[in-house]
Amino acid sequence: MSKRDYYEVLGVPKNASTEELKKAYRKLARKYHPDVNPGDKNAENQFKEVKEAYDTLGDTDKRARYDQFGHAATDGNGFGGFGAGAEDMGGFGDIFDMFFGGGRGGGQRHGPQQGADLKTEMEITFEEAAFGVEEKIRVPRLETCQRCGGSGAQPGTHSETCSVCKGAGQVRVNQKTPFGIFQTVKTCHNCHGEGTIISSPCDECGGQGRVRKERKIEVKIPAGVDTGSRLRVAAAGESGINGGPPGDLYVFIKVKPHKDFKRNGNDVIYEQAITFAQATLGCDFDVPTLDGKITFTIPEGTQSGTTFRLKGKGIPRLQGYGRGDQHVKVELVTPTNLTDKQKELLREFDNTCTHENHQVKGKSFFKKVKDAFMG
Repeated sequence: MSKRDYYEVLGVPKNASTEELKKAYRKLARKYHPDVNPGDKNAENQFKEVKEAYDTLGDTDKRARYDQFGHAATDGNGFGGFGAGAEDMGGFGDIFDMFFGGGRGGGQRHGPQQGADLKTEMEITFEEAAFGVEEKIRVPRLETCQRCGGSGAQPGTHSETCSVCKGAGQVRVNQKTPFGIFQTVKTCHNCHGEGTIISSPCDECGGQGRVRKERKIEVKIPAGVDTGSRLRVAAAGESGINGGPPGDLYVFIKVKPHKDFKRNGNDVIYEQAITFAQATLGCDFDVPTLDGKITFTIPEGTQSGTTFRLKGKGIPRLQGYGRGDQHVKVELVTPTNLTDKQKELLREFDNTCTHENHQVKGKSFFKKVKDAFMG
C-alpha cells in the first residue's frame, strides 16, 4: 500500500514553517492518541502515520531529503512502531511530553545546537536562467550577538548553574496516567531547559545570545536553471546556539516569462508570423535568439506551421555540456480588410494556379483536404 504524502497527512502546505508543522502535529496527535481512542485500531494507525510524518518533516535534514526524493529518502528510517524497545516506548515517548508536560529527552538545550535553515524565493529573467547570474539578496536572520559572544550574559558577567536542576535542564516528576504512575522528565521551570541562569542579561540581545540582522548574501545561479530549481547556500542560514554550526539557506528559483521565447526543456521555441507572399516566394528575416539577432532564410513554398531548427541556440544544459536548440515555427497570417482591387488580383492569381502549384510533399493540396474530411 502506497504511503500518503507527509504534508497531506499533517494537513499543511509544503512551505509550512517549523511552528506550523509542530502545531498541526500536536493537534492530530491529541486527536488520534490511543489514550483518547482506546481500542480504536484505525485511530492507532492514523496516530502512527502522523508520528511518522512529523518525525521526517520536523527534522530539517530529513525534510530537505524528503522534498527532493519523496518517500524513497526515508525508506528504512520511518516510524518504529510498537515493540521498538522500552526506551522508545513504541513511538509514544514524545507524546507523553505533550500530555503530561514531560518527555524522555526533556528540554535540555544548553549544548551546541545547529542554526535553523532558511528559505527564500529569487525571481530572475529568462536570459539569467539560461546563462546564470550572480546576485546579492537580502536575508533577515538570527546571528550570534557580537556584544556577548552568544553567551547571553552582559560582558564582564557570566551565567550560573541552575539551583533547581543542577545544570541538567530537566527535573523528574511523577505523573498519574491511565496507564498507572509514570515518572516523566520535564523541562526545568526555573531555567527553561537551559541548565543555567543569567542574572545580568546582555543589553544587546536581551540574554538570547542572538540578534536579528539583515545581510546581503551572494547567490551564484548556474546556467540552465528553471522555475522550481532549488539552490543551497551552505552556512548562510541562522547562527547556531552555544557554539553550534549555522544552518543553510535554500533559494527557490522563479523565472519570469519572456515576451518572445517559450522553453521546452533545454530548447527554446520562437514563433514567426509571415505573409502569404513571404511563404510563397521565400524571404529573409531577423530572428531573435539568446545570443542576439541572426538573419534567417526560409525557402519558397514554405507551409504554415513548418518548424526550422537553429542548432545550439537553446539553453545550456544544467551541470552538463552543450546547449539545446532553438526551434523557429512559422505561421502564415491571412490578410483581412482587403480592398476590391486586392480581392480582384487574388481571384486573378488563383485562376492562374493549377494542381501543380498546390503540391505539398508529393500530395496535392486538394488531395490533403479530401483525406482530412474523408478519413
